[in-house]
Amino acid sequence: MTEQGRIVGAFTTSHSPGLTGFPERAEPAQRKAVDDAFTEVRRRIDALEPDAIIAVSVEHFTNFFLGNLPAFAVGTSEGYLGPVTAEMAEFLRVPQHIYTGAAELGRHVYEFALRSEFDPALVEGGMAFDENFCVPLKHLDPESRIPLVPVIVNGVNPPWPTPRRCFAFGQMLRSAVESQAVARRVVVLGTGGLSHWVGTPESGSVNETFDRDFLRRLEDGDAAALTAYSDEEIDAAGNGAHEIRTWLVTAGAAGTGFDTLAYEPVPAWLTGTAVTAARL
Repeated sequence: MTEQGRIVGAFTTSHSPGLTGFPERAEPAQRKAVDDAFTEVRRRIDALEPDAIIAVSVEHFTNFFLGNLPAFAVGTSEGYLGPVTAEMAEFLRVPQHIYTGAAELGRHVYEFALRSEFDPALVEGGMAFDENFCVPLKHLDPESRIPLVPVIVNGVNPPWPTPRRCFAFGQMLRSAVESQAVARRVVVLGTGGLSHWVGTPESGSVNETFDRDFLRRLEDGDAAALTAYSDEEIDAAGNGAHEIRTWLVTAGAAGTGFDTLAYEPVPAWLTGTAVTAARL
């Protein structure tokens, strides 16, 4: 009997460009705390020996714009360019290259989503990465060894999918993984947030109260509390805080509480910066 797939690990991280592009601007103790957390997640992923990573993030008008901005999108390509331009590669200090795609798993996830009454956009080719995936993966898989299924959630411009819908999308991802045998060991990685403001006078501010409350809910693994946020409550932590939707997808996929490995409010990185791991 063929062994079916399962999620063997789930992690969430911030993806501030400062993490790779200008890490030295943070206070040394803050930088060390975050770097140590990334090192621990990389160690855990290596130990888990995943066949694929389902990487969940937003994208910042790199592939989609207001004329076509899906609530969810699933990539099914054999490879993905990242960073999208040479200029961005230099800014992020991430060498531009092709990230290997887990195309067959991606196709399965997309088709399973349709059968589960979700309607994500299908991206069969041409998707490129920005800091969304390039920044955390430089820490977690610097040689780009592990094939990826990129999943995009709209967390950049209203109207957004509701927190409850994002959590349910994650639950669907878990069912999708468990209904196939292409990739038997799968890690889910959600990136984005936490509190930050993009392109506004508040840029560089951090809402530590919001961040710590969100992390407490994530640690508790209480789906009702995690999905109870209104758009206005998230707005209080910045327009960029709506990226927590990627964390909600990951929480739904994990189905358990998380441990916070690091949280540092880092105005120099323009972001409340955190790294967490699900208690699987």
